[in-house]
Amino acid sequence: MEYTGNLLSWIIFLPLVGAVLVALLRDERWIRLVALGITVADFIVSLPLWTRFDTTTHAMQFVERVPWINAFNINYAVGVDGISVLLILLTTLVTPMCILCSWRVIQSRVKEYMIVILVLETAMIGVFCALDFVLFYVFWETMLIPMYLIIGVWGGHRRIYAAFKFFLYTLAGSLLLLVAILVLYFLGGQTFDIQTLMKPTYSSTAQFWVFLAFFVAFAIKVPMFPFHTWLPDAHVEAPTAGSVILASVLLKMGTYGFLRFCLPMVPEATIMFSPMVIGLSLVAILYGSYMALAQTDLKKLVAYSSVGHMGFITLGIFVFNAHGIQGAILQMINHGITTAALFLCVGMIYDRTHSRLISVNSGVGQQMPIYVTMLAIFSFSSFGIPGTNGFIGELLILVGAVEYNIIIAAIALPGVLLAAAYMLWMLQRIVWGEHTRENKLPLADLNMCELSTLMPLLILVFWIGFYPKPFLGFMEVSVDHLVTQVQTAQPMKLSQVFGGS
Repeated sequence: MEYTGNLLSWIIFLPLVGAVLVALLRDERWIRLVALGITVADFIVSLPLWTRFDTTTHAMQFVERVPWINAFNINYAVGVDGISVLLILLTTLVTPMCILCSWRVIQSRVKEYMIVILVLETAMIGVFCALDFVLFYVFWETMLIPMYLIIGVWGGHRRIYAAFKFFLYTLAGSLLLLVAILVLYFLGGQTFDIQTLMKPTYSSTAQFWVFLAFFVAFAIKVPMFPFHTWLPDAHVEAPTAGSVILASVLLKMGTYGFLRFCLPMVPEATIMFSPMVIGLSLVAILYGSYMALAQTDLKKLVAYSSVGHMGFITLGIFVFNAHGIQGAILQMINHGITTAALFLCVGMIYDRTHSRLISVNSGVGQQMPIYVTMLAIFSFSSFGIPGTNGFIGELLILVGAVEYNIIIAAIALPGVLLAAAYMLWMLQRIVWGEHTRENKLPLADLNMCELSTLMPLLILVFWIGFYPKPFLGFMEVSVDHLVTQVQTAQPMKLSQVFGGS
């Protein structure tokens, strides 16, 4: 549906305008205030997506389309549907929190840091809105540089290694993504329009190779096993805001790519490769959980837990039924909320003890009751205790897995138990463990700035946990349409691929 306003353009480019304003300022206090004000304003501007979104249609909404490069039929085209709208709102919600958690922590190159955060926000929102492949690719590549700088300039001791590893992995995936886009351009009538490219039926050979290129590009971003090795290093070395953005938004771009491109554009190849993807998802669930159990560093524990949680999400996507895909999209939002909160909590304790080791931070609950209450709630949400947002998402995914194959669900189920094990193991030591810090000075509990950062996430944990209907309502019609597209496709055979049909 065409839209006469330009709401999405405002949401996308307001942070970029803010970056220009910040570049003109010299006073660090004003730089921080303007950056925070712009991100809060962008969140407010994005709220009409919630209030005015039509949940009765799967069509793109708030569409804007302007010719860009006529010679190659490239347009500036943006729009949202039930798959992307909540991800945009998550992005605009989390970014102000990243500014707040960096308020006192980032003391060097403050102007450059705020500019990078604002440019990154524009790129992230642009990815979820783009309806033209060239525009999508521009935003996708634009994300790479700011995130590389956040890790490489403001990160920890091994920041250069972690930043290069992140850069090389992501760049390799981006090159394959570009190849897939160019193939679709020439096969689909020389257009980069994403909606137009969903309509043709491509040959088995084309679908096979396009899916593989898409799969590797998006699997690196998720990241799926065995493409996950860049993630723990990136999380550990990134500043708190970098870890929050990475976990809450950037990882979701991989699963968003599967939903937006693989399932509707190359459904036959997607069905053929689904057993492989489901197998890798199960490995990720169990491997990520076992690795999290073995960690002594709080950030690494949360990082490996993300590998397991993202495994649940990819499992939900590739069981090809409404319960699984709805659960996957909801869990993308849930993981963004919960993991962002956990990384914020890790950053808050690190600011006080200057260590992320569980052994060093043991027993802090006796001095920081508000902090450990928050940490406990978000930990319970992470392993899906009833009443929190994590429960309904995992439940829907497991129901979808049972509908697909009960054995698949049985293999995935221990991942929930392992998640409870490593989170409760961590909590037991943080809350009730013995003091092992050399410095026995009292630790200050959370201040108002830190509480205000966590409070919106806390509200969402219980809102989705007790009343998920509004969130599921956004995606229901779009998911039903996507499931119909996949289920009406005929599974492909390798003989068709290499036979040239």
